[in-house]
Amino acid sequence: MTVPATESKQAPVSNILIIALVFIVVVLITVIIVRRRAAKAREAQEHQAPAQPRDPFAPERNTGGDPEAIKAGDLLEFGNEKFFVRGTLRISEGGYDWAEHFFQADQSATRLWLTVEKDPDLQVSRWSDRPELDIEPKSKTITIEGTEYKLVEHGTASYRAEGTTGLNEKGGVDYVDYESDDGKLLAFERFDHGRWEVSTGESIPVGSFTIYSGS
Repeated sequence: MTVPATESKQAPVSNILIIALVFIVVVLITVIIVRRRAAKAREAQEHQAPAQPRDPFAPERNTGGDPEAIKAGDLLEFGNEKFFVRGTLRISEGGYDWAEHFFQADQSATRLWLTVEKDPDLQVSRWSDRPELDIEPKSKTITIEGTEYKLVEHGTASYRAEGTTGLNEKGGVDYVDYESDDGKLLAFERFDHGRWEVSTGESIPVGSFTIYSGS
């Protein structure tokens, strides 16, 4: 039986119309989904809480380098002062670790150093050797230049030396720490059963100095 020519032409046309309608429906659904997602994103941004004021010296906002990554050869900049780190001590006691970084202001014997530790927040202290102070940590309070320091903690730890420190590659250190009511620091250290070394210092904000990597 022969199909009339008009019927054979109508069948392909119908198929094309169906495909076109399906395509249009898919496009419309896609557009609706995209617009809804964009509207939800805008709504979320509008209801987002405004940024809270942040501490510029907080560790996570520090742009001057990572104090925990300081090493021998790095350059430290405190305002107009610049010093190269000559040596570092990595100190450990009962699973608690901290670092002492040594540098000199000039060619004299005066030595400056920086302590970096987490307890639990990152803390940095700047120190200066006081070889003229012939005292030992034998009491709970010590008065120096009119400032009374009170005993805070003491202990014995192990150290590992890097760069120039004047110490053995590895060894032990006894320490006794004092602090005044106004935040001034006093420290005694005795390396490898030697004599007591006296230093005075103060805590400084993490973001108050800049670190330039020696590498």
